[in-house]
Amino acid sequence: MKLRTALLAATAITLTGAAQAEELTIATVNNGDMIIMQKLAPEWEKATGHKINWVILEENVLRQRVTTDIATRGGQFDIMTVGSYEAPIWGKQGWLMPLDDLGEDYDYGDLIPSVAAGLSADGKLVAAPFYAESSFTMYRKDLFEAAGLTMPEQPTYDQIAEFAEKLTDKSKEQYGICLRGKPGWGENMAFLGTLVNTYGGQWFDMDWQPQINSQPWQEAITYYVDLMTKYGPPGAVSNGFNENQALFQTGKCAIWIDATSAAGRIFDPKQSEVADKIAFAPAPQGVTPAGSAWFWAWSLAIPSSSTKADVAKSFIAWATSKDYVRLVGEHESEVAILSTAVHWNAPYVIANHQKHALKAGLGEEVVAAILDRRRPDGLSGRLGVVADAVWDILNGGMVGDAAFVRYDTELGRELIAELLVTIGYFTSVSLAMSLHALAPKA
Repeated sequence: MKLRTALLAATAITLTGAAQAEELTIATVNNGDMIIMQKLAPEWEKATGHKINWVILEENVLRQRVTTDIATRGGQFDIMTVGSYEAPIWGKQGWLMPLDDLGEDYDYGDLIPSVAAGLSADGKLVAAPFYAESSFTMYRKDLFEAAGLTMPEQPTYDQIAEFAEKLTDKSKEQYGICLRGKPGWGENMAFLGTLVNTYGGQWFDMDWQPQINSQPWQEAITYYVDLMTKYGPPGAVSNGFNENQALFQTGKCAIWIDATSAAGRIFDPKQSEVADKIAFAPAPQGVTPAGSAWFWAWSLAIPSSSTKADVAKSFIAWATSKDYVRLVGEHESEVAILSTAVHWNAPYVIANHQKHALKAGLGEEVVAAILDRRRPDGLSGRLGVVADAVWDILNGGMVGDAAFVRYDTELGRELIAELLVTIGYFTSVSLAMSLHALAPKA
């Protein structure tokens, strides 16, 4: 911890070039990963002496506030959380500062090329990715088993409708499907865009004529409304990502189609009542696989109106660094990360974390066993218990009473929860990397 704090302080001093304490105002969205960033930020404050004033907002409100501020050069925020849509447009307008000078140690080469390209303007990065996500299908495997249903490796939307019908029991507040219904292009339109795509629709034709009255649009919207009316929860028009996540975590939804970034939280027994009862599948498809899942990257950017750019860059360099990732998952988590990547067959993540695991001190025999999908042998102490727990979670889904007593006694509930979060988070990362068919770096 002391070494990491020293490194953080050195990085911050390099970037700020000054010892005067400043207060940054950061606007961000109220989702789980950003809340984690807020909780970990005191590490950066302690290392640098600077302070943060957090403005945590619901997604639609955040987008409205930051758009107004950036367009009027209001100067309310020193750092804004923006996405893959705004970043290149605002960067082109000169409304965001370039982030090509985050320090000599900042590993730009570690950024996923397609993500970095989507956050750049005129060849320069204007927003640093905090995390990238796609969309997929989450479902209650216990409910499927009880109903004699099997989720196919690649579900279709017709199959999803059939499953939702059979799994809906409104008398028990059990709904077959949960989807975003809250109005907003980052809310219900995030999902509807993919639904229209996979039904063969498009926003414009090649002559830039609007296509929203076309047959694919009508079929997609009819499907969506019918599905949600018959098998969705009441008040669905008020439900966005966070609301549906809460419904799924409390056992109210049999199927939820949404962001891969949800995996960590629905796998966390501290947050989810169904953490041991869930499974995943790719996003459903209609008449074409094209565009059936979305791509998005929540990112950190500095508006050109900020007068504290150097300090803001210091924070962004920290929050999107490998040191930050290590804060989220410490030494023992490399067993969980590499095992998760192998479980989901994600070559990009495997190649990266194979190196990290060896650097973290895991023996070559242990790494080789994980790569071969074998339970690592010969590990003693707490690391051995961690390896056993990760193996049981990934390869069985259910942990027996005796095993759980052992893990609870030797690791404690907090570390078990951290392992589940790590496995869930890197499930999300692995699926996203595989979706984009990213090859390991040479």
